[in-house]
Amino acid sequence: MDQTTEAVVNEQPTQPDETTTTSVLSSDQPVEKPAVDFKSLIPQEYKDERSLQNFSSMDSFVKSYLNANRMVGLEKLAIPNKHSTESDWDQVYQKLGRPETPDEYKYNLPKESKLDSDSLNAFSKQAHKLGLLPQQADGIIQYYQELANSSEIDANSKAETSRIEAEKSLRKEFGPAYKDKINAARHLATNTLGNEFLSNTLLADGSILGNNPTVVRAFADLASKLSEDSLVKGEPSSYLSMSEINKQIAALQQPGSAYWDKHHLNHEAAVQEVHSLIQQKNNEEAVE
Repeated sequence: MDQTTEAVVNEQPTQPDETTTTSVLSSDQPVEKPAVDFKSLIPQEYKDERSLQNFSSMDSFVKSYLNANRMVGLEKLAIPNKHSTESDWDQVYQKLGRPETPDEYKYNLPKESKLDSDSLNAFSKQAHKLGLLPQQADGIIQYYQELANSSEIDANSKAETSRIEAEKSLRKEFGPAYKDKINAARHLATNTLGNEFLSNTLLADGSILGNNPTVVRAFADLASKLSEDSLVKGEPSSYLSMSEINKQIAALQQPGSAYWDKHHLNHEAAVQEVHSLIQQKNNEEAVE
């Protein structure tokens, strides 16, 4: 065997490495597979199915199938539209968990809540009509209660601030006569308008009518003029000092008087007069 033949015989073909995935003509980069058109996978007899036209990939088709499979056995609920009747909506509300009657709504309200039963009953009827679930109705009531509490706190704060400012201003204006003027103004105002109206009427600036400096000043001036007119005419003044009030109470409550005798014709009148005098006394004691 000549050298050329020997070289050919000894030169064995090189076996490719099992771990090698490239060749002279290949690339080190992974070969991208061409995208598969999902619709091309649909058998010809089903290609025109409208329910399949919404799928663009196998992934979306599989997800839809799995979701549909989970819904098997569950109760179906048709969503009403603008053409649905009140009866259609009632069926939906009932399936969602609306109480059978408005009376079945329950609210977790604090004892100090100012929402009365009439207001709650009216709300329950409207909540039932709108199809609210129990937790939704209760949530709305709780939110309203928080708003009411916040508004009340804010109103009380404004009222107290206005009272302090009014008192400070009037003390400076009336000087040493402050107590007498305030007592006279209060006596006249309560007899004219009543405590409830003076204490619960709010003005545009958030102040209470009875704390408004202009209102207090007006009643003080009017009480002074009425007192002067009474003195000129020789009539007793409608304003009584503390000592005068105590004297009248003592006179009305003397032993054997109509105040103590329930069968006396003037018993009720005497009791009411004493009550009025005590109320006036308490009002005057509140002014320092």
